[in-house]
Amino acid sequence: MIDKIRALYKKYEELVLYVICGGLTTLVNIVVYGLCADILGIFYLVSNFIAWALSVLFAYVTNRKWVFKSKKRGKRAILHEFFLFVSGRIMSMAGDMVIMFLCVSVAHFPGLAAKILANIFVMIFNYVFSKLIIFRKR
Repeated sequence: MIDKIRALYKKYEELVLYVICGGLTTLVNIVVYGLCADILGIFYLVSNFIAWALSVLFAYVTNRKWVFKSKKRGKRAILHEFFLFVSGRIMSMAGDMVIMFLCVSVAHFPGLAAKILANIFVMIFNYVFSKLIIFRKR
């Protein structure tokens, strides 16, 4: 039984680790958003951007080290990888902002509910972009 679980984990290790790290990144994103918007009273789109920036830094470190186990070495290679990572996250942030605007300003959803909905889109997009472009195995 244990061997079957190990084999299953090994087969889906990357996806399992992505879900765990993505969940932690989402938690960082939502907590920072909540602190900024609800406690500090910062405008929700500014709060969303601050939450995005901090969660991108967290995500890069966890994705590089544990999920995709990047072998890139050297300042130039790592900066290129980071640039691609941030570029992908900028694209997903645009989608996040559109979803937040539509849900909060148009549909009048509570900000936190909209944030959770937006993060579902963001996690799926980011995994595909990371897997196929940023950390792809050559």
